[in-house]
Amino acid sequence: MTIYRRLIPLLLILCTTLTSLATASPLPNQEFDPQRAKLLGFIVSQHLTRHHYSHKILNDDLSVAAFDLYLKQLDAQKRFLLTTDVKMLAAYESYIDNEIRRGMIHLPVYSAQIMTERIEVVREMVAQLLTHPFSFDRPEQLETDNKKLEFCNDGDQLRERWRKTLKYQVANRFLDLKEDADRTREEAENKTADTVKPQPELSDDELRQQAREKVAKRYNHLFTRMLKEQEQEHFSRYLNAISRAYDPHSNYLPPAQKEDFDIHMRGSLEGIGALLREEDGYIKVVSLIPGGAAEQEGQLGSEDIILKVAEGDNEPVDITDTRIRDAVTLIRGPKDTEVRLHVKKPDGTRRIISIIRKVVQIQDTFVKSTVITLPGSDIPYGYLKIPSFYRDFQNGNHNARNVTDDTRKELNKLIKQNISGLIIDLRNNGGGSLTDAVDTSGLFIEQGPIVQIKDSTGKIEVLADEDPKINYAGPLIVLVNKFSASASEILAGALQDYHRAIIVGSKHTHGKGTVQAVIDLDNNLPLRNMEQFKPLGALKITVQKFYRISGGSTQYRGIVPDVILPDRFEAVKSGEQYIDYSMPWDTILSTKYAPLPDTLPTDQLKKNTQQRIANNEQMQHIIELAAKARQRIEHSQRSLTMADIIAERRTLLDDEKTDKELTHPGSSSSNDKDWQEKTHKDPYVLEAIKLIRDLQRLNWSRFS
Repeated sequence: MTIYRRLIPLLLILCTTLTSLATASPLPNQEFDPQRAKLLGFIVSQHLTRHHYSHKILNDDLSVAAFDLYLKQLDAQKRFLLTTDVKMLAAYESYIDNEIRRGMIHLPVYSAQIMTERIEVVREMVAQLLTHPFSFDRPEQLETDNKKLEFCNDGDQLRERWRKTLKYQVANRFLDLKEDADRTREEAENKTADTVKPQPELSDDELRQQAREKVAKRYNHLFTRMLKEQEQEHFSRYLNAISRAYDPHSNYLPPAQKEDFDIHMRGSLEGIGALLREEDGYIKVVSLIPGGAAEQEGQLGSEDIILKVAEGDNEPVDITDTRIRDAVTLIRGPKDTEVRLHVKKPDGTRRIISIIRKVVQIQDTFVKSTVITLPGSDIPYGYLKIPSFYRDFQNGNHNARNVTDDTRKELNKLIKQNISGLIIDLRNNGGGSLTDAVDTSGLFIEQGPIVQIKDSTGKIEVLADEDPKINYAGPLIVLVNKFSASASEILAGALQDYHRAIIVGSKHTHGKGTVQAVIDLDNNLPLRNMEQFKPLGALKITVQKFYRISGGSTQYRGIVPDVILPDRFEAVKSGEQYIDYSMPWDTILSTKYAPLPDTLPTDQLKKNTQQRIANNEQMQHIIELAAKARQRIEHSQRSLTMADIIAERRTLLDDEKTDKELTHPGSSSSNDKDWQEKTHKDPYVLEAIKLIRDLQRLNWSRFS
């Protein structure tokens, strides 16, 4: 029996979920108990050093990595701590391993005290800065990328940083208020004087004052929330930083964030249907739950940063530098109510997204299919959307509804309509059931190995399709993007290794090639007389790694498509290769398998695609948007003159109006007609069909 199988209870997961908006249930804050901290530190460190796939030792090097992550959690925006504070805390930089070993935890306690003092100083500073109007004629710049900033040396530098930050936010709040006032006036003018009582118009000076008041109120709420943080919460972050120093998917989950990790597999949940993580002081979207309110609305996406949250038309609450649990509490709410998310997109654009909370039923997450014909042609092509690799584990594996059976049924429907080729859409598919990744791959090959799994002991297991039947043997295109992860990468990699399909999409997929076990720490106490320290939370720990049948890992690099298409988010550094301390790509020996004899004519297909892209208006528009996104990301300084801020907003608004269809292609919708229309117009789907036609026109032996 391998080590990871001795961890009970255990749950193997493939998806990238960290925290669910719909399931996190805040528990009462626990007081910091040094003895409990000593016990927790011991248990967590023992599991990590013994069972983590990498077998890293908790030493000075790992302490340095953990300190780096902890500091980023503490003040990622570099808006509170001074360099003197950081230097003082840095005394613990290579000492975390000693703290854990000796059971004397000081870093989270001292950092909590320092942050409390700094928050009070900044609170007074912000209040003073917002009592006076800002001048928007002075040419100056604000750096918006916190990674390019250093900690301030003194209070004067910190004040200047806050002055510019507040100035930029007040300017944008003023423009929001002005636009709202203009919209209200226009609505009033379109109605008769008898039905609408005229509202007094506010001057620009009055709107600027109102903007300052609203920004002040927002920050007052933020500082109040931050000051409520207790030493225990800093200690939880401390343990999480240690876990993440092993790899990004190993996490300590305190009792208040202990999650149901297969929520994306089954059941119903109330909320917007998104999974979040806390990163560099921001609340970032990991993925959307297929069929959820956010996914159906169509504007929120992976890697989006949620800056503010508003309940309906109420004043938005800033959630930067706040705990993910507080963000969850604000976003979650009763069904049929509205939440408005102020979002920063991966390309730097900002958007206010209105979402009506709903209960996500499992039927909204299933495989979908449709038949598509190109304009001027009656040749049918099949399109199959796989939103996730779901399986209802709660009802037993034998009769459980699962993605493999549903894919088989949809395939049969398409085959009856005499399709000339098939497109499988795995874009934005974050993973799911390993069993179904294997079984679904098997629908397109005779039989054979699909994926290799190596555990922390070095043992390699090969999972294979044992069914000799091929459910579909025709031309096959698989669409992926950089948000296709885990189980999606297993399927795409296997079909690529067998030369069975053309993989088409972004330059690479996400690169999530590891498996985690979730350990309930309450069930792993070293002694029975420690019940008083419960609840202890859970530890999610990486115990296995995936390898393709050809020997290469899916970790880090992901799957590189055969044909690469323009990517709206090409400049966005999304994927395992961009995450701190992610596990590396490596190889093992290939397993014995029999790829199809004919190699795919990828060189000619690439050439044909490039020629079409050059003459395709939609693809050229995607390239243009990608270039703008790259420019915004690379040039992260923002002008603080009102004229430049207005010009920037107009540009972003124009881009937003034209790219909504291109940003989240292939999204699910409860409105099947709407989904069908979007799919039939999707430029990536249309190019996939043209690639199938290329295969047939090239008289490629297998499909000619």
